[in-house]
Amino acid sequence: MPEAAAIQFSDVSFSYDGHPVLRGVNLTIPPGDFATLIGPNGGGKTTLLKLMLGLLRPSTGRVLVLGGSPEASRERIGYMPQHSLLDPGFPVLVEEVVLMGRLGKRSRAYTDADRDATAAALDRVGMAASARRPLSGLSGGQRQRVLIARAIVSDPEMLLLDEPTANLDVTMERDLYDLLARIAGSLTVVLVSHDLGFVTPLARTVVCVKETVAVHQTGELTGAAVRELYGRDVRAVLHGAGCPSTGSSGEAA
Repeated sequence: MPEAAAIQFSDVSFSYDGHPVLRGVNLTIPPGDFATLIGPNGGGKTTLLKLMLGLLRPSTGRVLVLGGSPEASRERIGYMPQHSLLDPGFPVLVEEVVLMGRLGKRSRAYTDADRDATAAALDRVGMAASARRPLSGLSGGQRQRVLIARAIVSDPEMLLLDEPTANLDVTMERDLYDLLARIAGSLTVVLVSHDLGFVTPLARTVVCVKETVAVHQTGELTGAAVRELYGRDVRAVLHGAGCPSTGSSGEAA
């Protein structure tokens, strides 16, 4: 029997207060894939992630995640939202932030296993030496690494990240994508990005989202497809192809 899809959308539509956001979405993401969602603001990318998490329910159609309903699969998913609800100035230590990712795995107090998992997650993202530092003392890139550690601390089967490089400078952005490439392994990764320059090096599948979806393998992401998505020409920076990294996509008028 073939392995179940990691994510399966079947004729899914969703509306906010009667305003259609997604229409007739059919999407299959296989286990172990690294998929990147791209598209214009308001096109439905974050809504798509929230449907995967069961935070929203489709108006019509069906969503399956890891072979079951999104609600039933939620504890098997690591999620990093676009804007963390955690105030970076709040007096909390790095290890305490990561421990929050174990809340669904414990009954009462944190256990030694929770603390061991936290130490291991911080080590994976290169932040082990900062475990006892206050979150407020970290740079933007370091805070993003801590939030990724929180997302992976419960050993999820799937990682969903909503613009993890937002507000980072070029160097931090590139380092964070390198980190994601290393930790992905056998995980299914779904990442929202506006940066076309990082699609080809990392993603095996590109999901173009603008009310509906069009799925491309990275080699099939043509200028025509991008132009249709954004309504104008967009130039993607091809890193490693003799062009210096800029960390962002240039747009042709």
